[in-house]
Amino acid sequence: MSVMRLDDIEIVPYDGQWAELFAQQQERVAGALRPWLIGPVEHIGSTSVPGLPAKAIIDMMARVQDINSVEPQAMQAIGWVPAPEPGDTDQRKLSFCYPTVEERSHHLHLVEHASEGWKTWLAFRDHLKAHPDKAAEYARIKKELAARDSRDRVAYRAGKAPFIEDVLKGL
Repeated sequence: MSVMRLDDIEIVPYDGQWAELFAQQQERVAGALRPWLIGPVEHIGSTSVPGLPAKAIIDMMARVQDINSVEPQAMQAIGWVPAPEPGDTDQRKLSFCYPTVEERSHHLHLVEHASEGWKTWLAFRDHLKAHPDKAAEYARIKKELAARDSRDRVAYRAGKAPFIEDVLKGL
């Protein structure tokens, strides 16, 4: 799998290897975070939805009881690097990338179980898996946004937000 440069927003056709690439890192991440994990390490984001075009970055999510108890060195020991994002502290989460922030193939969102965000990530993923028409509409929106400006991550995220919010309201 190629890695995605940090600044690039390139939507590529679905790759059947994404599930396997997730599984390879899932075992490593689960092992490193075992003392803190609550539940499984989940494959989230567009790469987790069969047939959905996506940025070629495997998004992962893991839940812990207390984000402050996690020792980031456990992730660094398996080659993952800290990748703080705006809002991480407010959302009670930590972010890590593999192999580097600038050229990553995987992105882990480590969240507190008590936080609300992770539930919507799973609900959105599951809804797209169950509704191919919604997945196709989401793909169209993502491609249009990336085509407008493949380097404006803020506009890309903001452009997807109304669709995501609309789907979540209906759940």
